[in-house]
Amino acid sequence: MLWLFKEGAFLAYMMFSSFEPGVLKEFLDYGTIGGMKIGPEFLLLGAIISLVPLIMAFLTLTLKDSINRWTNIIVGIVCTVLGLIDLGDALGKLSAYATLMTLSMFLTGPLIVWYAWKSKQKA
Repeated sequence: MLWLFKEGAFLAYMMFSSFEPGVLKEFLDYGTIGGMKIGPEFLLLGAIISLVPLIMAFLTLTLKDSINRWTNIIVGIVCTVLGLIDLGDALGKLSAYATLMTLSMFLTGPLIVWYAWKSKQKA
Protein backbone atom coordinates (compact mmCIF):
# COMPACT_ATOMS: atom_id res chain seq x y z
CA MET A 1 0.00 0.00 0.00
CA LEU A 2 2.87 2.39 0.77
CA TRP A 3 4.25 1.97 -2.74
CA LEU A 4 0.87 2.97 -4.18
CA PHE A 5 0.67 5.93 -1.78
CA LYS A 6 4.12 7.02 -2.97
CA GLU A 7 2.97 6.87 -6.61
CA GLY A 8 -0.24 8.80 -5.85
CA ALA A 9 1.73 11.52 -4.05
CA PHE A 10 4.15 11.73 -6.99
CA LEU A 11 1.33 12.10 -9.52
CA ALA A 12 -0.42 14.72 -7.37
CA TYR A 13 2.86 16.64 -7.03
CA MET A 14 3.38 16.60 -10.79
CA MET A 15 -0.19 17.79 -11.39
CA PHE A 16 0.03 20.60 -8.82
CA SER A 17 3.44 21.73 -10.05
CA SER A 18 2.03 22.23 -13.55
CA PHE A 19 -0.32 24.85 -12.06
CA GLU A 20 2.58 26.98 -10.77
CA PRO A 21 2.59 30.41 -12.42
CA GLY A 22 4.63 30.39 -15.60
CA VAL A 23 5.22 26.62 -15.79
CA LEU A 24 2.81 25.93 -18.65
CA LYS A 25 3.91 29.08 -20.50
CA GLU A 26 7.57 28.01 -20.20
CA PHE A 27 6.68 24.55 -21.49
CA LEU A 28 4.63 25.85 -24.43
CA ASP A 29 7.05 28.65 -25.37
CA TYR A 30 10.40 26.92 -24.86
CA GLY A 31 9.73 23.20 -24.40
CA THR A 32 11.36 23.31 -20.97
CA ILE A 33 10.30 22.85 -17.37
CA GLY A 34 12.44 24.43 -14.69
CA GLY A 35 15.11 25.07 -17.32
CA MET A 36 15.27 21.38 -18.32
CA LYS A 37 14.59 20.55 -21.97
CA ILE A 38 11.69 18.15 -22.40
CA GLY A 39 13.02 15.43 -24.65
CA PRO A 40 13.09 11.64 -24.89
CA GLU A 41 15.59 11.28 -22.04
CA PHE A 42 13.51 13.43 -19.68
CA LEU A 43 10.35 11.50 -20.56
CA LEU A 44 12.11 8.14 -20.11
CA LEU A 45 13.34 9.19 -16.66
CA GLY A 46 9.82 10.29 -15.74
CA ALA A 47 8.43 6.95 -16.92
CA ILE A 48 10.98 5.02 -14.84
CA ILE A 49 10.27 7.13 -11.76
CA SER A 50 6.55 6.48 -12.22
CA LEU A 51 6.91 2.75 -12.82
CA VAL A 52 9.19 1.84 -9.90
CA PRO A 53 6.51 2.17 -7.17
CA LEU A 54 3.97 0.33 -9.33
CA ILE A 55 6.39 -2.52 -10.04
CA MET A 56 7.32 -2.68 -6.36
CA ALA A 57 3.63 -2.86 -5.36
CA PHE A 58 3.24 -5.85 -7.70
CA LEU A 59 6.47 -7.52 -6.53
CA THR A 60 5.49 -7.07 -2.89
CA LEU A 61 2.46 -9.24 -3.55
CA THR A 62 4.21 -11.86 -5.68
CA LEU A 63 7.76 -12.41 -4.38
CA LYS A 64 8.62 -15.02 -1.77
CA ASP A 65 8.97 -13.63 1.77
CA SER A 66 12.75 -13.33 2.05
CA ILE A 67 13.27 -11.94 -1.45
CA ASN A 68 10.28 -9.61 -0.99
CA ARG A 69 11.69 -8.35 2.30
CA TRP A 70 15.16 -7.59 0.93
CA THR A 71 13.84 -6.10 -2.31
CA ASN A 72 11.65 -3.70 -0.34
CA ILE A 73 14.53 -2.81 1.99
CA ILE A 74 16.99 -2.10 -0.85
CA VAL A 75 14.61 -0.21 -3.15
CA GLY A 76 13.12 1.57 -0.12
CA ILE A 77 16.58 2.80 0.92
CA VAL A 78 17.31 4.04 -2.61
CA CYS A 79 13.95 5.85 -2.72
CA THR A 80 14.62 7.34 0.72
CA VAL A 81 17.99 8.76 -0.37
CA LEU A 82 16.51 10.20 -3.58
CA GLY A 83 13.54 11.52 -1.61
CA LEU A 84 15.88 13.27 0.83
CA ILE A 85 17.47 15.13 -2.09
CA ASP A 86 14.02 16.14 -3.39
CA LEU A 87 12.93 17.19 0.09
CA GLY A 88 15.90 19.55 0.39
CA ASP A 89 14.96 21.10 -2.94
CA ALA A 90 11.27 21.45 -1.96
CA LEU A 91 12.14 23.06 1.38
CA GLY A 92 14.25 25.58 -0.53
CA LYS A 93 11.25 26.57 -2.67
CA LEU A 94 9.12 27.38 0.39
CA SER A 95 6.05 26.23 -1.50
CA ALA A 96 3.55 24.68 0.90
CA TYR A 97 2.15 22.11 -1.55
CA ALA A 98 5.62 21.10 -2.81
CA THR A 99 6.89 20.63 0.73
CA LEU A 100 3.81 18.64 1.77
CA MET A 101 3.82 16.35 -1.26
CA THR A 102 7.60 15.82 -1.23
CA LEU A 103 7.52 15.12 2.51
CA SER A 104 4.74 12.59 1.89
CA MET A 105 6.75 10.89 -0.85
CA PHE A 106 9.90 10.95 1.29
CA LEU A 107 8.29 9.45 4.40
CA THR A 108 7.02 6.42 2.50
CA GLY A 109 10.61 5.26 1.90
CA PRO A 110 11.61 4.93 5.58
CA LEU A 111 8.20 3.40 6.37
CA ILE A 112 8.64 0.78 3.64
CA VAL A 113 12.13 -0.07 4.94
CA TRP A 114 10.90 -0.20 8.54
CA TYR A 115 7.92 -2.46 7.77
CA ALA A 116 10.06 -4.74 5.60
CA TRP A 117 12.74 -4.94 8.31
CA LYS A 118 10.19 -5.71 11.04
CA SER A 119 8.20 -8.22 8.98
CA LYS A 120 8.36 -11.74 10.28
CA GLN A 121 9.84 -14.26 7.94
CA LYS A 122 7.77 -17.37 7.50
CA ALA A 123 9.57 -20.69 7.86
